[in-house]
Amino acid sequence: MRKFSQRSRLTASLCIVPMLLLPCSLTAAEATKPKVVRDIEFAVVDGHSLKLDLHMPSETADSPLVVWIHGGGWRNGSKERCQVHWLTKHGFTVASISYRLSSKGTFPDQIHDCKAAVRWLRANANKYGFSTARIAVAGSSAGGHLAALLGTTADVEELEGTVGGNLDQSSHVDAIVDYFGPTDFVLRSKTQPDKTTKKNAPVRLLLGGPVDEKIELARLASPALHVTSDDPPLLIFHGKKDRTVLFAQSERIVEEYNKVNRLVTLHALENAGHAGGVFYREPNQTRLVNFLDKHLRPKKK
Repeated sequence: MRKFSQRSRLTASLCIVPMLLLPCSLTAAEATKPKVVRDIEFAVVDGHSLKLDLHMPSETADSPLVVWIHGGGWRNGSKERCQVHWLTKHGFTVASISYRLSSKGTFPDQIHDCKAAVRWLRANANKYGFSTARIAVAGSSAGGHLAALLGTTADVEELEGTVGGNLDQSSHVDAIVDYFGPTDFVLRSKTQPDKTTKKNAPVRLLLGGPVDEKIELARLASPALHVTSDDPPLLIFHGKKDRTVLFAQSERIVEEYNKVNRLVTLHALENAGHAGGVFYREPNQTRLVNFLDKHLRPKKK
């Protein structure tokens, strides 16, 4: 009876060993996966909570930061639709941010919120482990517009705002990635009045009135009209068949970048329209990663 008991205990222990090892192997696998921290509040404006999601690589320490701004005509969309979250596989931390939509506020509220997010990220970098020594801002459509505007207006006090505080932190960024965003609202009012001046047009809702009645505000909101000789490198992706935001909008900011000899690259997708997975698949994935590697991870001399 005693032998049977010992054998039973031995058998039981052998059965337990794999069970003990299994959680350890799962933990090791999980440790290699990207980490996501959602709904972090970075500011409250008039009772409206502004939040961001952090998509972090498995090794977060000193990972370069990319700030993603969603599209949706400034009136729709959310931070949940982060088109470049896969950058974590390449060692980048991605912060997908929210901002007040045009139903909650008119321009410059939106850019104030985006700059507030950058300042908050700098103030809280040590808490989460990513690096803000160099930051890129990226966005699609309306988010592309806000990304380009944020990147080209580092010293424009009127567009800085005080949302969220952290005013001791800079909203400056080191690289811009614009996916088919509008860059000149004055030009767009002539080529696409249905998007800028007509009732319920997205730009009209953004500015709080038609562009022809808000010329100065339209100019203030146009990234192409802010370009100076110290602006960050700019990477643009735009479909040649885009009828929502005409390809000429990207050509317009390229023209201004070339005038001041700043680095700009425009990738024209010949058969693409407005948005779509093609912008984020190969070879455009590699183009994006190479651009970010070059400007967020400069090689040591």
